[in-house]
Amino acid sequence: MSTVRIPPIQCLLTFETLARLRSVTQASEELHVTPSAVSHRVRQLEEIIGTKLFGRADFSLTTEGSEYLAHVREGLATLQKFPSSAALPGKRKLRLAVTPTFARSILLPRLRQFTEAYPEIDLTLQVSIPLLDVVAEDADLLVRFGPGRYADLEYVCLAKDEVTPLASPAFVREHGPFESAQDLDGVALLRSPLEPWRTWFAANGLDWPEPVEGSQFNDIGLMCDGAAAGMGVALVRLKLGAPWLEQGSLVRLGSSPVFLNNVPSPHAHYLCWRTGAMDRWEVAAFTDWLKKSLG
Repeated sequence: MSTVRIPPIQCLLTFETLARLRSVTQASEELHVTPSAVSHRVRQLEEIIGTKLFGRADFSLTTEGSEYLAHVREGLATLQKFPSSAALPGKRKLRLAVTPTFARSILLPRLRQFTEAYPEIDLTLQVSIPLLDVVAEDADLLVRFGPGRYADLEYVCLAKDEVTPLASPAFVREHGPFESAQDLDGVALLRSPLEPWRTWFAANGLDWPEPVEGSQFNDIGLMCDGAAAGMGVALVRLKLGAPWLEQGSLVRLGSSPVFLNNVPSPHAHYLCWRTGAMDRWEVAAFTDWLKKSLG
């Protein structure tokens, strides 16, 4: 028997309000949410039922939207007859396990958009480091970086990334100029099992073995901090390293193509969940939002 996904009550209330007022601003004021929350909820409802509800910018209803509105109003009227039936549920809890640097560099700068769009969801963030078996067992959703083969989980690819060597401006001035890949010979290379150097070596025609000496980090953010402090050259995923690049604490090694061209990482960030979790609307809502937010 196939599972029927029932739209959340918040989406139905928002649809009815917007159809009645025909103004996102007025609907947001009546519902005490942000205008973006109104738009998110209507879009989520349309995706759940597979029907376009509004046809034009003036929020006139499509034929299907008018028919659906009648059913929604009938259902809401029925629920209002039973005020003790919790037609308006309290906060929904959502637990997300996320790797530290993904949280700092990618998720947190965007997270306010989600909390404004879905004020009825309480989100709990937990640190997860699968490489060290630090995993939040009770998480509803889990962000992992890897090859995308997780036999015990369902998953979707969130974002692929590219890697390039980065160092502090002072380190580049002291140990440069860097004009070719061979110029890294003898230079302190920071290491991480999360981002092996062999990916970049192979892409640039070097048959060098994986470094076995030098400072090692089990977190990409810590490695970026170490490189920014002048400890050496780090091989960094550009999306994760964006804050350090934007602040200027890390820079590319030089202007030659070998340091300007990025190398695709063989791994990617994946959002994972256990079978059945997506039946909960808050899990589906966060998943849809995160995929769209990351483009």
